Amino acid sequence: MEKITGNLQKESIQYMEFAKNVGKIVSIQGIIHRIREMTDFAFVILRTSRDVVQCIYSPKFSNYQLDEKVQEGCSVTVTGLVVQDQTREGRYELQIHNIAILSQPAEPLPLVINKKQIDNIALDLYLNMRSVVLRNPKERAVFKLQEGIARGFREYLLKQNFTEIRTPKIVFAGAEGGANIFKLDYFGKQVFLAQSPQFYKQMMIPIYERVFEIAPVFRAEHHDTSRHLNEYISMDLEMGFINSFYDIMEIETGALKYIFELLNHEYKNELELLNVQMPNIESIPTIKFMDAKDIIIHKFKKKITDFKDFDPEEEQLLGKWAKKEFDSDFLFVTHYPSEKRPFYAMDDQNNPAYTCSFDLLFRGIEITTGGQRIHDYHSQVAKMQARGMQVAEFESYLMLHKYGVPPHGGLGLGLERITMHLLGFKNVRYASLFPRDLHRVTP
Repeated sequence: MEKITGNLQKESIQYMEFAKNVGKIVSIQGIIHRIREMTDFAFVILRTSRDVVQCIYSPKFSNYQLDEKVQEGCSVTVTGLVVQDQTREGRYELQIHNIAILSQPAEPLPLVINKKQIDNIALDLYLNMRSVVLRNPKERAVFKLQEGIARGFREYLLKQNFTEIRTPKIVFAGAEGGANIFKLDYFGKQVFLAQSPQFYKQMMIPIYERVFEIAPVFRAEHHDTSRHLNEYISMDLEMGFINSFYDIMEIETGALKYIFELLNHEYKNELELLNVQMPNIESIPTIKFMDAKDIIIHKFKKKITDFKDFDPEEEQLLGKWAKKEFDSDFLFVTHYPSEKRPFYAMDDQNNPAYTCSFDLLFRGIEITTGGQRIHDYHSQVAKMQARGMQVAEFESYLMLHKYGVPPHGGLGLGLERITMHLLGFKNVRYASLFPRDLHRVTP
């Protein structure tokens, strides 16, 4: 009888292990990315999970004969001698002794993916061929960096005594109300896809005090723009025993510092491949909503038509202002009007027309919304009633307030949005692995 021990033994190694194996014969597995045949030798470029490895075929190295069966797209095990690359400092290559074919493609790729970047193609075709496009090293590097962003968020919060939670995505009511919510037939009963984990992360405050989640959220918005998706990944946190909503901004600033430091140290190859201009955060300036409107009016001479929110152009102007005045890629805007914030947002006791809330702008686009929540039962009920909400429909949520919860608040940070602006993309779909928007539910 065979027994499984959980110890996976692999005979092949990773490229990162080449440095300690110079002069040794090793095996490495990957997919043939490109073959460049020269007069009496050939370069066989191997694409592994994170690297592109140069292997060299020559009859001088062994008795192995390269033939037409070895083609681009083949999954292979390459065995050979590790040597230093004489033309690229700090790089290594493999002198081929043998290539074992593990699988072959049924037909050639429909796109050329072995150049530095995918040639300019229409966005629809780019997304239709997503599983092919992502084989390009530059394209896949986007989502390796996105891994680093989510990883940094998680690691930092765990170090700050947060507990990671998992909340339902099928819910009884929308956390933010309005019409932008997907309806589902749930065994004959109408339910919804979660707009956010808001209710649930608040419910966990009396239990864990500090919680976070990285998970999809759904918005049934009819936006067909370069910055909106109908399903995206939200990095949410909620924390209790806060003194004010400024505590939440401090935590987010610390998280962003940690994320960018992690990317700089452990994702250097991807940063260089994508030519990323990394922000440097010492601190993040803050400005109140109405003061920001005043700057837009007087410094940029723009006529304001909406004093309840910012339009995209206004966010861009604020981003330029923050960069010029503070050399900051980030700007916290605080004290948004109460009527534009959800019913659970705490109003400013000094001016109830505004809330103890904030948005974070990154290079002129909003990536975070957060703030302090109402923690008093009677205050929460009163605000719901003032908005014409049916309090009885939120009985399970209001247990939080009825049975006691400390002062608390939190935020939601859009993973695709921050990736988009870190990499300088013009469309958020390039920062979504398989985007879902007004027109797309495939692949």
